[in-house]
Amino acid sequence: MKLTVIGGGSTYTPELVSGIADRHAALDIEEIALVDPDTERLEVVGAFARRLLDHAGHPAKLRLTSDLEAGAEGAAAVLLQLRVGGQAARATDETVPLECGCVGQETTGAGGLAKALRTVPVVLDVAERVRRVAGDQAWIVDFTNPVGIVTRALLEAGHRAVGLCNVAITFQRWVAGLLGVAPDTVALDHVGLNHLTWVRGVRVDGVDVLPRLLADHADRLAEHVGLPASVMRRLGAVPSYYLKYYYKHDEVVTEELSRPSRAQTVAGIERELLELYRDPSLVTKPELLERRGGAYYSEAAVQLVASLLSGRGDVQVVNTRNGGTLPFLPADAVVEVPARITAAGAEPLPVAPLPPSIAGLVAHVTAYENLALEAALHGGRDRVFDALMAHPLIGQIEQADTLADRLVEVNREFLPWAAA
Repeated sequence: MKLTVIGGGSTYTPELVSGIADRHAALDIEEIALVDPDTERLEVVGAFARRLLDHAGHPAKLRLTSDLEAGAEGAAAVLLQLRVGGQAARATDETVPLECGCVGQETTGAGGLAKALRTVPVVLDVAERVRRVAGDQAWIVDFTNPVGIVTRALLEAGHRAVGLCNVAITFQRWVAGLLGVAPDTVALDHVGLNHLTWVRGVRVDGVDVLPRLLADHADRLAEHVGLPASVMRRLGAVPSYYLKYYYKHDEVVTEELSRPSRAQTVAGIERELLELYRDPSLVTKPELLERRGGAYYSEAAVQLVASLLSGRGDVQVVNTRNGGTLPFLPADAVVEVPARITAAGAEPLPVAPLPPSIAGLVAHVTAYENLALEAALHGGRDRVFDALMAHPLIGQIEQADTLADRLVEVNREFLPWAAA
């Protein structure tokens, strides 16, 4: 089987390749193609990836190419991990919103909208080119943010796509460590949208231990997600750490204004990683890679691809079409919930009704995502303004007006409709 990684020059790619090498039995891969337009960077990352495979004794052939069609031809599954504009664009996503007193984050709020505007057209072009050379049956696994919006764009264009985020698997592994149990004995009642989720149950061998976690480990949970234990007890659920941007917006803005952006930090880490990767004696992952982000992505990706190709029918948390899962949302919305993974795709499991405190925010952000996708697909400064007005973290005329102009201005080179 051939697996293709679009954005293969990412400094995170060795984590993915290492995960594949460590889980050879789960996924029989004969060829891995890494595709990236930055050939110099691809050679550095690719050479290290080869050493990782060789050191693990994995027999897969590794191909490096800047030719997307050549890299995707005959692939059974294609992983998308793009960053249109690189860390420089991420830096504007994180800093421009702060000029208006709004949270600066690359996937949430105005920064997430800017990323969607740049990314959706590129991903759709990539997916169409993949379809021409890999066929209609190739699976696209999207790890490109904003995952919910990008996955919805892919599904609406008729691609066999599933979105993947590491929030659920990271929390599952963390809870398993806290409780001293095997990760595969832990199942999460995880529900919401990408980067807007709550864990309403933690089942260990079928028994819900969340009440005990909230009673005995509230302080540890609070530290893990960055939110007060009192809020979790009130909700009877554990919000993901992305909910701090909503529940503690003003406090987070103050913090962000006082320190370097995450983009600056990651850019420095990437420079160090690339230097490490150039060392021909390095044959295992450096510890620094843990600071790059994306914990357990490789494990989640291997599990998902293996299940899609084998149809084994296990349950994983993914981003997929809502259908009737959350009845207050449109059927074509994309939700992040546990789903049964078969050769036909991801089928969401039934979800217990959400309380108004959660359902209201989910509905609000879904409305924003609808407008964000319209802006990404069709362009126009007014559509950008509409999406900003609909977002619960913005929603004020003066801020939306200013941000609409600023987002178009700083992203103009990536927005063909704005270039004229």
